[in-house]
Amino acid sequence: MPGRVIRAATALSAACALALAAPVAAHAAPAPHGHRDGSSRHVVAYYQTQYDNGTYVSPLPLAGTATDIELAAFHLNAGGAIHLNDDPPSAAKFSRMWQELATLQRSGVRVEAMLGGAAQGSYADLHNDFATYYGQLRDTLRTYHLDGIDLDIEESFSLADTEHLINQLRQDFGSGFVITLAPVASDLSGGSNFSGGFDYTQLEADMGNQINWYNAQFYCGWGDLSDTSAYDAVVANGFDPSRVVAGTVTNPANCDGYQDPGTLGSTIGGLVSEYPGFAGVAGWEYFNAVPVNGSGPASWYAAVKQDMGA
Repeated sequence: MPGRVIRAATALSAACALALAAPVAAHAAPAPHGHRDGSSRHVVAYYQTQYDNGTYVSPLPLAGTATDIELAAFHLNAGGAIHLNDDPPSAAKFSRMWQELATLQRSGVRVEAMLGGAAQGSYADLHNDFATYYGQLRDTLRTYHLDGIDLDIEESFSLADTEHLINQLRQDFGSGFVITLAPVASDLSGGSNFSGGFDYTQLEADMGNQINWYNAQFYCGWGDLSDTSAYDAVVANGFDPSRVVAGTVTNPANCDGYQDPGTLGSTIGGLVSEYPGFAGVAGWEYFNAVPVNGSGPASWYAAVKQDMGA
């Protein structure tokens, strides 16, 4: 089973294409080990579906709630150019999106590129021809002024390959650039090796000071947040709770593991109580998040933020 359901954005152009966003001034990102005080917990919104049945899905309602937006999914293509879902990131359909993401960045929200996911091939390309495909990735991150990258490895990619990629990203982008990984939760608790095929405890031992945090997937059969037990197992395996964001699905249509607001709120409250340095919550994905005490999908993220007391 794939670690994440991939929903490709509908290949329709925006009704009115705007110019690409102007460069965004750099703003502070967390130190490599991430935040440790409760006021700075991460609220991570995965944003892959930019068009839902032809209607543009604006990220602007996430202002004031999300700390991070993971723009998904970037793919490296053998013999071709990098794509954001089905199209080059320069496609006219994305012009409005880039402008709105730039607006969010100016307000303090970080925007990171999610690389990979269930559509395989990107990491194989990096393994087979690192110079070519890393160059495409690096240039895209620079061109669109992205604040970081989320490595969602759902194919074979060795520990050595992963460490090489992280080292090169850190060398090229510096300490303020956010580098996260998105393994399935059971990889972090020691029960599987789905996300690349290597031992994440070894990656953490080798490279923890270069990785900001992990957006762990507690869904699709790899764990859940019906209570704190799956997260507790990750901590018991040696991962500091300040390093592990608890990822869940925002809609039962997205994958197994959806929790109703009451259950999820109870689990989040338990994690905050048990682990004062708890890193935060991620939601896959934004466009169809079930509203909670609100009229739109951003209210799901506002609710988990409130549950964390952040």
